[in-house]
Amino acid sequence: MAEKGAPRGAPGRPQRRFWPLTRRRRGTSRHPPSDEIMHQDITPLCAADIQDQLKKRFAYLSGGRGQDGSPVITFPDYPAFSDVPDKEFQNVMTYLTSIPSLQDAGIGFILVIDRRQDKWTSVKASVLRIAASFPANLQLVLVLRPTGFLQRTLSDLAFKFNRDDFKMKVPVIMLSSVPELHGYIDKSQLTEDLGGTLDYCHTRWLCHRTAIEGFALMVKQTAQMLQSFGTELAETELPNDVQSTSSVLCAHTEKKVKAKEDMRLALDEGQSILESIREPLAKSPEQSLNQDQLDNQTTVQRLLAQLNETEAAFDEFWAKHQQKLEQCLQLRHFEQDFREVKASLDALAQKIATFTDVGNSLAHAEHLLKDLTSFEEKSSAAVERARALSLEGEQLIDNKHYAVDSIRPKCHELQHLCDQFTAEVGQRRGLLNKSLELHSLLEASMKWCDEGIYLLASQPVDKCQSQDGAEAALQEIEKFLETGAENKIQELNKIYQDYEPILTQDLLEHVQKVFQKQESMEEMFHRRQASLKKLAAKQTRPVQPVAPRPEALTKSPCPSPGVRRGSENSSSEGSALRRGPYRRAKSEMSEGRQGRSSSTGEEEESLAILRRHVMNELLDTERVYVEELLCVLEGYAAEMDNPLMTHLLTAGLQNKKDVLFGNMEEIYHFHNRIFLRELENYIDCPELVGRCFLERMEEFQIYEKYCQNKPRSESLWRQCSDCPFFQECQKKLDHKLSLDSYLLKPVQRITKYQLLLKEMLKYSKNCEGAEDLQEALSSILGILKAVNDSMHLIAITGYDGNLSDLGKLLMQGSFSVWTDHKKGHTKVKDLARFKPMQRHLFLHEKAVLFCKKREENGEGYEKAPSYSYKQSLNMTAVGITENVKGDAKKFEIWYNAREEVYIIQAPTPEIKAAWVNEIRKVLTSQLQACREASQHRALEQSQSLPLPASSNTSPSKGNTRNIKKLEERKTDPLSLEGYVSSTTLPKPPEKGKGWSKTSHPLEAPEDNDGWSSAEEPINSSDAEEEGGVGPRKLAPGKYTIVVDDEKGGPNTLAVRSGDMVEVVQEGDEGLW
Repeated sequence: MAEKGAPRGAPGRPQRRFWPLTRRRRGTSRHPPSDEIMHQDITPLCAADIQDQLKKRFAYLSGGRGQDGSPVITFPDYPAFSDVPDKEFQNVMTYLTSIPSLQDAGIGFILVIDRRQDKWTSVKASVLRIAASFPANLQLVLVLRPTGFLQRTLSDLAFKFNRDDFKMKVPVIMLSSVPELHGYIDKSQLTEDLGGTLDYCHTRWLCHRTAIEGFALMVKQTAQMLQSFGTELAETELPNDVQSTSSVLCAHTEKKVKAKEDMRLALDEGQSILESIREPLAKSPEQSLNQDQLDNQTTVQRLLAQLNETEAAFDEFWAKHQQKLEQCLQLRHFEQDFREVKASLDALAQKIATFTDVGNSLAHAEHLLKDLTSFEEKSSAAVERARALSLEGEQLIDNKHYAVDSIRPKCHELQHLCDQFTAEVGQRRGLLNKSLELHSLLEASMKWCDEGIYLLASQPVDKCQSQDGAEAALQEIEKFLETGAENKIQELNKIYQDYEPILTQDLLEHVQKVFQKQESMEEMFHRRQASLKKLAAKQTRPVQPVAPRPEALTKSPCPSPGVRRGSENSSSEGSALRRGPYRRAKSEMSEGRQGRSSSTGEEEESLAILRRHVMNELLDTERVYVEELLCVLEGYAAEMDNPLMTHLLTAGLQNKKDVLFGNMEEIYHFHNRIFLRELENYIDCPELVGRCFLERMEEFQIYEKYCQNKPRSESLWRQCSDCPFFQECQKKLDHKLSLDSYLLKPVQRITKYQLLLKEMLKYSKNCEGAEDLQEALSSILGILKAVNDSMHLIAITGYDGNLSDLGKLLMQGSFSVWTDHKKGHTKVKDLARFKPMQRHLFLHEKAVLFCKKREENGEGYEKAPSYSYKQSLNMTAVGITENVKGDAKKFEIWYNAREEVYIIQAPTPEIKAAWVNEIRKVLTSQLQACREASQHRALEQSQSLPLPASSNTSPSKGNTRNIKKLEERKTDPLSLEGYVSSTTLPKPPEKGKGWSKTSHPLEAPEDNDGWSSAEEPINSSDAEEEGGVGPRKLAPGKYTIVVDDEKGGPNTLAVRSGDMVEVVQEGDEGLW
């Protein structure tokens, strides 16, 4: 059956078999499902296909019904009916008969042929044509014959005689008038042109038919689209990565949104058609719809219901599909995070596996424990992320994820890895705590031994000769030994047992050495105790004048040395009464000397043990150092030239071996071929090892080059530390530490020497090589200072010249600097007094540089500051004022006759004193050079005889003595230009006075009193500022001559260095 209002075979209700989730709609309506319409084999006609033919209106389906419900097809008066082509006539008939339901069409159609205005011949032709081409069942044919008398009479006669010509199986009734028609069909089922009341508009009918059929087609296409989309979704394979899964989910979501939009448009179209069908009812509630209109309404309603049902089924399927895709995306995210987290945990496990070192000292163990704590803190984020991911996986399982079997094992694995890592860290922490405990015990024992040795060495031997002194020393020793219960190693086997997990071979040897040292120290204490007990046990007996029997002397077969010495040194009187007590006293004195000798020997033995211990440490660490350098050079540096390893080198490492390793090879050869072998020559006389350092002090300058290259090496390492080459080399060498730790070894070694020399000097103060040790220590410290200074020097930026032209760098440091320039603007000068500048000063032999310190961000050497060059002062034009009243940390550097004055504030008075002393030395050396040049020119100008070769009259030595006298008097300001002439020199100013740098020979002393504010001292050269820069006359007073002057005229006073003179007045030309 066909749906009412929808043509049989026309698009109607969509097929529902396409959708696996759609439930088949149940109903008991007499209307057939539209499935039959949609799946007829014959392609149905649509109103849109024959729209022009239907518009001719030579036949129409008004919607009227006969008494038994037969559909009424009306053939209105159409003069050109005979001209309608057969194809068009057939199409219209086929379409009109397909619209009613199969049930109504089965009753048969009633044809109403209106030929009232036509001729009989036309009536006959129309009836015959209809009878021959009508495609459906006919129940009745009603013909309104022509109304003219002649034509009506003719039609009656012709119809009677030609009835058989129509060949119809149904009756054909000729009607003469419309009222007769009403007898067969009710007026309500006829249109107005047939005298009825049925509301019919052919244009509206055609519009409705076109819209309904278009909507049915839209519903069908939507259903097909959803069927195709559903098939695509069902056949989609779930991707294996996050990006693909996200792309699929996004694409499917976009298609779903488009499908929903198409369904919304179809629903809107259906609602619009439904409202158009019901429009007559909206205008007049009393009006009713005809049967065809009711069928159209029912069709549209059923199509809308089917569309809603399809949408609901699609939403249900989409929800499940979307959930699966989202779960798939969650799974891919989980798997990706799992791989990342597992890789992180594996890396942490490998890293914690390298924490095998337990430390070789207390500080090392503390450092390792600190590193472990830092590593644990850094790794906590990865562990927490792993635990969070495990919880996330458990939540996915609780949310009924489809991949439970894949998620649960990963969650368990994450939990296991986290627990394993935590346990490993805990185990390492336990071992390090054990190591810390053991090293604390060892250090306490060593400290106790050192204190014991110092105690033995510090006990005065003289005081121990008396009974009270011996008892006091004995009590002191016993009291000290009581402290051993807490500090010394009690049982060596118990140490082995308690600390077995951490006792490496090196640590075991260290424990044994400490225990041996402890035993040696205790043995010395026991010997000292025995000696002191003997001294304390002696009792002073009263002297009794009892004469011994003569035979007592002769019976003594082996008289003691004391007796012999006593008898030899006795007085000539040789009284027997006096010989006995004297012999006894001499014996006691001899024992006392033996006690002192024994105590001194024990002290020296203690110091010798300590010296040997320091020497052993020096040699052991030197050998280890040489081995480590060789290991780095062979395991890393040489491998960079190995063709088999070049593929592991990154582009940044190509041809960068010299940058990375610096002059490490030169350092290795020096230590391996020279220094280590020479050190071994002093193993039996460690107190003389200072000579070894002094002889090779020049070679130690190679460390300055290495340290200067270290920032470049550090920078290259940071850029390429992840290079597979380094990892492969480290793996081959089985090193626990990476290369950067070994590149730091030379820097650590050069600083270690001064610590060992200090330790050796402490135990060798009264030995032959003490002076050499002190000199070696000073030289090593000087090298360290030079290295440190050079590291600062290479950080200077903005200096146009060559820093090497400035001479040796003597000192460098940070200061607060005030400026006071005489030529400056008044406001600027006043402002400068109150605002200090932070400047880093570099004192060279020929100039002093002022730089601004700039801290850099970064790590390691990148964190070192840089220095922006600001200005420099030539030392030949510099003067200093040592003391600035009001602040012991300030001094002045002035330039060009105090046109520029720089007030320098040091961090401490000691730093200030060191700088002033160094500047004074520079200026003094320049002064000496000027004096020598001056004397040489004066000799040439006067054409005097050459200087005698005697050392006493040597200008150099004389000047040296003068300079030493200047330094002894601690005169501060110096002027170079003032000594160009050979004018005699008065006594330099006392401490706190200034040496000016002007064009005249000498300056009068100045006072440094007065302050301009609480922060700024007044310039000490007020007279110079007020009176200009001309030369000033000497003030009357006593002076000391520092330069010999014997070449004057007959009226000139000849003076020698060291003479005291009193200046009464100085003339205008500098004569006094």
